[in-house]
Amino acid sequence: MVRQLPLVASCQPIARPTLSDREASELERLFKALADRHRVKILNLLQTAGEVCVCDFVPSLGLSQPTISYHLRQLSDAGLILRERRGSYAYYRLAPGALERVGGLIAAPWPAVA
Repeated sequence: MVRQLPLVASCQPIARPTLSDREASELERLFKALADRHRVKILNLLQTAGEVCVCDFVPSLGLSQPTISYHLRQLSDAGLILRERRGSYAYYRLAPGALERVGGLIAAPWPAVA
């Protein structure tokens, strides 16, 4: 005897995204900035030291100054750090609320998948 299984609806409508295109684009830029270990180390150094001259990153990271400048630019463009010019040197610090913003993304409740 062949047993017939009940039919199950396979295509359930999904909810609309809760993120706007602008928010999704901002998150994309933020995640791209965090997707590099050197940039994560830079954020860690800034969190620990408070404010760092660009030249002081070189011995800590073991990278060339132009490479560090590139990474700093990526973090700055993502809104995670701020730059202040003092004479011929640039000093960097975390943007207010930057780490809380990142933490909020990680801690944000994701919708349950049924």
